[in-house]
Formats: sequence, structure tokens, C-alpha cells
Amino acid sequence: MPRLTPDQLLQELAVVDDLLIVQDLDGVCMQLVKDPLTRRMDRNYVEAAALLEGAFVVLTNGEHERRRGVNRLVEQALEDQTRPAREGLYLPGLAAGGVQLQDRHGNVSHPGVSDAEMAFLAAAPARMEALLKERLPAVLPEVGSGDLERYAHVAVLDTQVSPTVNLNAVFGLIPNDVPRQRQLQSLLEALMEQLLNEAVDAGLAGSFFLHAAPNLGRDAAGRERLKPAERGDVGTTDIQFMLTGSLKEAGLLVLLNRHIAARWGEAPLGDDFHVRTAPRDHQGLLELARTRIPPERMPLLVGVGDTVTSTASPDGSGWLRGGSDRGFLTLLQELGAWSGQDNRVILVDSSHGEVDRPSLADGHLVGISDPQDPLRLDLLMPEGPSAYVSWFGRLAQARCSSAADDRPTPGSA
Repeated sequence: MPRLTPDQLLQELAVVDDLLIVQDLDGVCMQLVKDPLTRRMDRNYVEAAALLEGAFVVLTNGEHERRRGVNRLVEQALEDQTRPAREGLYLPGLAAGGVQLQDRHGNVSHPGVSDAEMAFLAAAPARMEALLKERLPAVLPEVGSGDLERYAHVAVLDTQVSPTVNLNAVFGLIPNDVPRQRQLQSLLEALMEQLLNEAVDAGLAGSFFLHAAPNLGRDAAGRERLKPAERGDVGTTDIQFMLTGSLKEAGLLVLLNRHIAARWGEAPLGDDFHVRTAPRDHQGLLELARTRIPPERMPLLVGVGDTVTSTASPDGSGWLRGGSDRGFLTLLQELGAWSGQDNRVILVDSSHGEVDRPSLADGHLVGISDPQDPLRLDLLMPEGPSAYVSWFGRLAQARCSSAADDRPTPGSA
């Protein structure tokens, strides 16, 4: 099927009555950067999101709160630390893959997460940094100990419920050395596996899993496959230590359940439904939706992401498909097919930032999609986040204008 142009999709969505845009953040509405503390969000984007109240939510593996949270970016964009909470200008939706829920006034909760799990997560960043300091010298012997300590400190993202090791800055030390980049990836995986084992020793078996970004889908045991570094594509750069159930596709159903409840007064999946009680597999999530959600109450869904991968399998028998946005975008598309709606998928090119990623520019989608890919990409944004933010703002204005046009004129019957 031919893809849509930005203007075609804007015209289509401007007049949809029941719409829900489910959008990733990093690489979509802001450039990918090596140090997340240097991220910046456009003021116009924040204000456009507020105009789309009720039709827009975020679904991200990042987090809402603390110093690395997206809420700080909203405050910086508006140059005001109190106005977002007062006027409801924070970005509503799910963070940390689905376990961190926020409304537009910045009220955050973690449904289904225990005190013991929160305590282990609080201690995890210091442990990650210590393990990095032990292991990095073997891969980077030419780097002084003081510099390595600094890189280890920068690499650990001390978020509340998804602490992460992000090696983008370390990869920058060896930009063309693919063998050592792969060594770093192996080091990272082993380090995080050790942390998983320590959680088991603490009585928290089954509480956590590892999310690799980007990845090549899951192996037979359910573990995410690292994407090996190649020339021009560094592959997996970070691994998040996440709570079991923190899957974007499960988060999609949570957001959908809440949207339907707000519109129709009844939550089809239950008032207490959250990602930790949701099925853990794609087919189970799809069947749950088909069984419990009345198709006539389904909104038109639009999924927006940037991280979708596809690589030929080593034996040439097929494709290894992954990426942190693939699961929820695919489920969103399948929900549209089931409910008889043309749910839409937008893919934004995140190769314009500081991180090596495959580009959409030539239209071939090498490393992103493949000829047999079941995921249909309705709209490509090869110009990256800046183009998406501009389009998003125009959509918000168009929907406001459409709503104003639909209001009855004074004195009309």
C-alpha cells in the first residue's frame, strides 16, 4: 500500500471524533543525544500536546520524574517550574515501559510495584557504576583510570524504576572500532545479567528483566537479542533494568483502557488493570483486547515511534525483527484490523542526533524493515524530530479549528 504524506494524514486526523495518539519521546519529539541530561524539548511541542488533551498520551521507556525525567524538560521548555502542574501541561501517559503512570498535572504512581522492588531499584545505579569501573579497563586499557571513572559515572542513568547503563559516550571513544564496540556490548550484557542474579539472591526472582535498545527481538528463552555493532550503526547502546511487565505493548492496552473509561464511563479491562497484571506475550494481549473491549468503543489509534529494527538472520532463513517501538506499533495496527479501523503508524527518523542509527532518507529502510515485514509504516518522517514537532503542532491547531467549527452558533436551534 502507498504511504501517506504528512498533509494527507493531518487532514484525516483533523476531523476524527475519537482519536488517541500514542507517542514515544526520545528520537520522536527530540533528538537522540549521548547524554540524556542535554536533551531539549520544544516549547511549541509542549503547548501543542496540551491542545490535544484527551487525544494524546506518551508511552516511553524513559521516565517522567527526577532530574533525568521528561518533566524537567517540560519545565525548561516553558521556563517555569510551577506552571505545568498548575495548568496541566505535563505529558500524560506511561513511562518506564508502562509502570510509571502520570496525569497532565504531574501526579505519578507505580501500580503493582512492591516496596522491596523499589528498594532494590534505588540501590541499582551505585552497583552498576561499581561494576563498570571494574570491567571497563579490560576493553579500554589506553584510557586513564580517572577518565574511566568519569565515563562510568556518566554512563549510569539513575532513574527511579528503570535504571540504565548507556554507553553512548564510551562508544564515542572508539567510533570506528567495531570489534571493540562489540566487546563493550558483551561487557554490558554480562554486567546487567549479574545484577539480575543479585536480584534473585535478594528474593526478587522474576521481578526484573533486561531491555536492550535497540534490539533484534527476543530469542527462544524470551531474552532480548542485542543488535551487534556494525560500521555506520553502533547497534545496542544501552540496557535498562526494568520491572517485569514493563512492555510497551502492555502499556498500550493500559492507555486504551483508561481512554475508553474516560469517554464511556466504564473500563473494559477493569479499573485496576495495569501492565503487571497484563498478559506478558503479544498474542495474549491481542486476545484480551478482542475478548473484553467492545469494538464500537475503540478510538482511532495513531502510534508514533522511532526504534524499529529488522536484520536478516545469520542463516538466511528469515528476519530478526525488534526495536523498542515495534511491539506496541504492531499491536496497535492489529487492533485496527480487528475493530475495522485504519489505525496509523508513524516512524520518525532518529538518525539526525548524536547516536548512529539507520536512516530513512533513501527510502530503502535497511536495518529498519524488510519486504516481508508485517508492520505497515503509514507515514515516514525522514527529516526527523523537528519535522514531526512541526507537523504535530499543525495537527493540534487543525483539531482545535475543527472543534470550533462544529460548535453550534449562538441562537441556532
